[in-house]
Amino acid sequence: MIDEANPLTPKYNIIAQALAHEYGYPTWRQHYPPVDEMVDCILSQNTNDNNRDKAFAALKERFATWEEVRDADPQLVVEAIRPAGLANQKGPRIQGALRHVTDQVGEISLDHLNDMPVDEAKTWLTSINGIGPKTAAIILLFALNKPALPVDTHVHRVTKRLGLIGPKTSAEKAHDELEALVPQDDFYPFHLQIIWHGRQVCNARKPKCGACVLRPHCNYFDSLPPEEQAEKLAT
Repeated sequence: MIDEANPLTPKYNIIAQALAHEYGYPTWRQHYPPVDEMVDCILSQNTNDNNRDKAFAALKERFATWEEVRDADPQLVVEAIRPAGLANQKGPRIQGALRHVTDQVGEISLDHLNDMPVDEAKTWLTSINGIGPKTAAIILLFALNKPALPVDTHVHRVTKRLGLIGPKTSAEKAHDELEALVPQDDFYPFHLQIIWHGRQVCNARKPKCGACVLRPHCNYFDSLPPEEQAEKLAT
């Protein structure tokens, strides 16, 4: 729920305008069907996008349906998803998630989440082993166009540097703080814009402050001593 009296709202509005000018304002499209999105998210944990995509493609090539994945010899699933890393953990986690959905719904489908309030849908998803707040929000936003704002490592880092969340706010708690600040219609574009900005400019080790359109609004840059600010602007 948006807090209309949030003192960060004016700052958010300025940042949102700068992000839209820099990266455009993407409109929602379904990335994967909901169950595919769930499996893809599990594969994405602690790996890069390229390895995740290889593992997802291999899994889809090896098995014709999610029912086949659910009922397969666990070692066959592990072998298929090995490119994603941590396959011995992710394989059983994927099969367990598919069994959980079957037990609760009677089939492998997440379409019932469309009829749930977002908070209830989040609770339902996070009851599945291996699905936390970020994965639940990704499934709801990207597969179902529900108002949930995923906080991955880029969103957490960039919004903390900007001061849109507290300096000690955890990634899990950041979901609540950002969903109270960002208008629901902006959840999808804001998430993508911040990821693009985090990858291209505000990276973890060497942020390119000199090239950053958000620098005038950045708590991190403002907190640096003048000599370090000058050094960052020169690189």
